[in-house]
Amino acid sequence: MAKREKMDLLTAVEHIVALAKGSGLSDEYFQKADKYIKYVSKKMELTKRQSVMMALFVENCYDENIKISDFGEYLECGTTRMLQYMSDIDVLEKRELVICSRSGQRLSYRVPMEVIQAFRNDEKYVPRCLSGLSCHELFAEIDVIMEMRDNKEMSYERAEQKIEHLFDLNKHLIFVQKVKELALLERDEMMLVLFSHLFVNNNDNNIGFHDLNFLYDSRSHWKVTKSLMESGIYILQKKNLIEFNNANGMVDRESFRMTMKAKMELFGELNLASMNQNTLNGNLIKSKDIVPKKLFHGELVENRIEELTRLLEEERYNQIRSRMKESGFRCGFTCLFYGAPGTGKTETVLQLARQTGRDILQVNVSQIKSMWVGESEKNIKALFDTYRAKVNDSKLAPILLFNEADAIIGKRQEGAVRAVDKMENAIQNIILQEMETLDGILIATTNLAQNMDKAFERRFLYKIKFEKPTLEARMCIWHEMIPALSEDATKRLADRYDFSGGQIENIARHYTISNILHGDSDDLIKTLSEYCDSERLETREARVIGF
Repeated sequence: MAKREKMDLLTAVEHIVALAKGSGLSDEYFQKADKYIKYVSKKMELTKRQSVMMALFVENCYDENIKISDFGEYLECGTTRMLQYMSDIDVLEKRELVICSRSGQRLSYRVPMEVIQAFRNDEKYVPRCLSGLSCHELFAEIDVIMEMRDNKEMSYERAEQKIEHLFDLNKHLIFVQKVKELALLERDEMMLVLFSHLFVNNNDNNIGFHDLNFLYDSRSHWKVTKSLMESGIYILQKKNLIEFNNANGMVDRESFRMTMKAKMELFGELNLASMNQNTLNGNLIKSKDIVPKKLFHGELVENRIEELTRLLEEERYNQIRSRMKESGFRCGFTCLFYGAPGTGKTETVLQLARQTGRDILQVNVSQIKSMWVGESEKNIKALFDTYRAKVNDSKLAPILLFNEADAIIGKRQEGAVRAVDKMENAIQNIILQEMETLDGILIATTNLAQNMDKAFERRFLYKIKFEKPTLEARMCIWHEMIPALSEDATKRLADRYDFSGGQIENIARHYTISNILHGDSDDLIKTLSEYCDSERLETREARVIGF
């Protein structure tokens, strides 16, 4: 008696493909391959025609650029015959068994790795459950959809369907509820989702047309939308959800950002650090709302920060303030935190405020610089008036924070002629005068202290330089951000990559998103090394880290 053949998905695929060669997909072929086709059909819940197409895709699964014309040659089917199977292939795409890349009229396909794994495990592929997501998880899914759309691996229609499906499954999220309350047209809702994705996933507040033009399939829709945005009358602008950026005091009609109103209404449940760092002029960051965070500084900086923390404790602050007044000195405390990006300047201010119980009145410099020349001077005066009122009304004097203050403490323009240059000088003069009479606490952060005007340099009582973390500090940051790392792994990463804390945090965030989407990495150190090489934007081949 002949031994019964063991059947599984890969065995069935192997026979389906072998019998299909040169068959023209004739009726005779379907008869010969019937038991194998039926196995795939039942296991994957596909029709017989769809099962044959899926078998051909699996056979070519390691090709990232599968073409239907290649199937035609292998099967010896004419173009018309293959066109009859396109509706079946469309079903496979909708079921997420294959991914289609569109370049003009040309289509190519690839099989996702998780589908290949399902065939290897002889089990039906079931997409992950996407209901009950957190808002962070929702945006991780949106990130994948937008990336596939940008790579032309998903049609606009399909992207819209997937976003809508995500929203239907996650109606409990405030973000979803707020978007739906706006009652936008579908294509305008998709544009809002794209702006939200760019802000949340990319921390992008400088969004140009080149960041948006991939969204729509229809060029006419895009041209109309672009024209409305340039004119400032697009629906998202009318609803105060997006606004123009400005440069040197003038409107930039090709650069946009989400308004603070939109950010506050849509993203509250995300608790984004960038939300704390972009608060509207006049809004307070409450000390009780600041999330504790462990920071790693060198010994010198740590000592200076500890001294400043003690100084700002209320009892000592009032003692010193009174003594300085009695001695005829300015009683305001003005501090400059300067150094390379990502070294923890802003976060240090936040933790300093949290530890001393002081709220922060944070200044968004780009918003202070009004799009209309002449308004900026009024804005800066109003800011200091607001701060004085907050000091008088508060039990503890809040901290006035000029974050990323490069644009307003730089060298003044000598013999300024242009209106914009005169405005810049006027703003700086107002700030210098206010610093002279300040009765409170002002902290400025900058990456470019070397460009600072000497008049500002003299007015800062405390100047603290933030250096990139030492090897030991980098090890601590790696371990703090990704506790799963072993001590040896943290040392290897810290030794190889001379990153700032901000860069390490960015890599940890990237890893977390990937972990949500794909689960734990088989080789954590290799995965993190790839993210590190991408972070530093170098083109040279990376050394392999091994154990």
